[in-house]
Amino acid sequence: MNRRRFLTTAAAATAALPIAAPRLLAAQRSSPQSALVMDAMGELRIGYAPQLVQQMLDSGLDSITITLCDPKPVGDEALALAVDSLLEFDHHIAANPTRLLKATSVADIDRARESGRLAVFYLYQNTVQFGAGLERVDMFYAMGLRSCQLTYNERNLVGVGCRAEGDDGALTEFGRSLVDHLNDLGMLIDLSHANMPTMAAAIAHSRQPVHVSHTACNDLYGHVRNTSDANLRALAERGGVVGICQLRPFLTDTRQDNLHTYFDHIDHAVNVAGVEAVCIGSDRDHRVIEMTDEYLAELRAEEGSQVVNSELPYFIDELNGPRRMEVVWDGLARRGYSGADVERIMGANLYRLYADVIG
Repeated sequence: MNRRRFLTTAAAATAALPIAAPRLLAAQRSSPQSALVMDAMGELRIGYAPQLVQQMLDSGLDSITITLCDPKPVGDEALALAVDSLLEFDHHIAANPTRLLKATSVADIDRARESGRLAVFYLYQNTVQFGAGLERVDMFYAMGLRSCQLTYNERNLVGVGCRAEGDDGALTEFGRSLVDHLNDLGMLIDLSHANMPTMAAAIAHSRQPVHVSHTACNDLYGHVRNTSDANLRALAERGGVVGICQLRPFLTDTRQDNLHTYFDHIDHAVNVAGVEAVCIGSDRDHRVIEMTDEYLAELRAEEGSQVVNSELPYFIDELNGPRRMEVVWDGLARRGYSGADVERIMGANLYRLYADVIG
């Protein structure tokens, strides 16, 4: 059965996952092409060729949440960039209606699957575009924004990022007000890039489940961008979900023959937080990357001083390309996860979180 048509028989799947996601008969739970597959934070560049987007779809990918713009600018520049990038992606999606669908609810994921398209959710990796008040939050929500990180790498008005050296501060008074407002709106709070005190405070303060869309496990491999076991447990206890990323320097310092380390982080997160609290948040380009001078120049133009030669390459060879979700699916099965648990990690957990918070 074509994965885009199975919804017509899904109601009969009474033994499927106990959430509101599209359901599958047991015989159909066998591949990413026949099940819900979501990326909690990955790349979809406007410059991607249609053939590349089609390869992403062919791999089984149903939904992706994308970062709209560079999170580093502040002030008026941050606002202008945030608005312009959102409108630019609106235009791009409208110009590609056979492959892409702008998503603001889980119903849009279902619509995308039925029509063979990719559901695209929007994310900002900072709150600087909101300024010092809450009015712009409503504006961006009306424009289709459904998730936002509280911080990027440094301190802002809301809290503290993971690279703010010597700053152990947590959620500010404004940050608590912002969390309350995001809860009221139904906008998902993403705690990727936050320091551990800010992350812990936001998890505790939020009335809704929260998200760490792209990270790895700090207790398994120490990195400033990784999440502590204590915060993984707290996140899960309140209904949140963590996305394990595919950025090689967050996972291991081994540069080759390292695919197993990615699954080690998934296993660790499952052991700490439970299988219902783990998803895929690749944080990776879908192109097949080659470490050419041209690519390195592009990377440095985008990331600036964040590019550290000793951390390159960012990718794991087997996950370098548009069909990586198939590799992840097969790897989870080889690790001994049941078919239902593979589906949870590949998409159903994230669908449940989106249904709970975004609607």
